[in-house]
Amino acid sequence: MTEKIDITKETKREKLKRLFDLNGLVAEDVYKDKRGFIIITRTGIDKIVAENDIVIKFEPIVMQLGLSDKKDQVVIRATGSIGKQGLPIQTFGESSEKNLMGGSSGYPVAMAEKRALSRCVLKLSGFYQHSGVFGEGEIDD
Repeated sequence: MTEKIDITKETKREKLKRLFDLNGLVAEDVYKDKRGFIIITRTGIDKIVAENDIVIKFEPIVMQLGLSDKKDQVVIRATGSIGKQGLPIQTFGESSEKNLMGGSSGYPVAMAEKRALSRCVLKLSGFYQHSGVFGEGEIDD
């Protein structure tokens, strides 16, 4: 017989371990940022999507690319649910010269989408209930 767990009395560490286990995450899917954040990699995000049958639709909200008088700015809305009939949530991913560094500065649309995806998945799967858990595209170096 399986012992029932009272999740209301779990510590933060126990909750995160349970979520990692439920979503099939392994050590390579997460790492701890030097500032103390837990980062879930893109492969980890993809595992969470598959494990929970998450469906996400993307919609560009702002696309200012290559305009001579303005820098690139992109905002993408992600609407997601667990399964096609689940209660939807919406969130956004953004990119601009202020939050893109290194190699990612050449891919503002991809970075905005990556951020929107991570935020949507982490909200739907319960990881965002814990402060200090982010997708890898969300934290600037």
